[in-house]
Amino acid sequence: MYEKIQETVAFLKKRTNFNPEIGIVLGTGLGNFINQIKVEHSIPYEEIPNFPVSTVKGHHGQLIFGTVKNTKVVALKGRFHFYEGYTMQEVTLPIRVFNFLGIKHLFLSNASGGTNLNFKVGDMMIIEDHINLTGQNPLIGINDERLGPRFPDMSEVYDKKLIDLAAQVAKEKNIDYQVGVYAAVTGPNYETPAEYKYIRFIGADAVGMSTVPEAIVARHGNLSCFAVSVISDLGVEGKIEYISHDAVIDAASLVEPKMTGLILGMIEKLETIG
Repeated sequence: MYEKIQETVAFLKKRTNFNPEIGIVLGTGLGNFINQIKVEHSIPYEEIPNFPVSTVKGHHGQLIFGTVKNTKVVALKGRFHFYEGYTMQEVTLPIRVFNFLGIKHLFLSNASGGTNLNFKVGDMMIIEDHINLTGQNPLIGINDERLGPRFPDMSEVYDKKLIDLAAQVAKEKNIDYQVGVYAAVTGPNYETPAEYKYIRFIGADAVGMSTVPEAIVARHGNLSCFAVSVISDLGVEGKIEYISHDAVIDAASLVEPKMTGLILGMIEKLETIG
């Protein structure tokens, strides 16, 4: 794994000569954030050594290097999922690459089903913690200390300072939001009513098919991580309706300006405070 990461990093450094400070996964709800980036390099995944290729509608396959205001960023325009048939190590390889490119902060986004009785479709939830229900873990296997410790601490996967910063930006921009726990499942099917009930019962406010493997690898590599989720449907008795991927994308598009404003404001604040 380490050799593959270094091969990919060497290719990207030679291709771009770029030193990003922030890494962003442009998942559902944040795809149009690309319009906020002054793009300097755009590399199709197919051209990058060891990179998987995104196969999901709405997840375009390009690695973007550019600037947001005065901050250098690298962004995945399209993420990878375990349900596509990739291993957890393949799914999270881009996060390893981001780390060795030198980023200081990682921003993740996704769409999820809300299981909190107080949530509604179109809410934006800042993730403060997670529950891994995938039955998988990207850290399984022989551990390479060059990537991180054998038994990484998970008491603060999502950086509390970044969560506080998000709250500050949201207040200044009058952006409403929720804060909650995200449960990760493998997918690709959506949850049954009984599964939604179980997930709510064990303490999760939302459920989705991504983000947690990436966050685990970020923590393993001692990366500061922030994650936000669009509530695209509800898994609450009496409010569960037929759901499709197109419906998820449509719901996420309505929240996109709010989510974009939050991330943009956070990057601007990070510039100011260093």
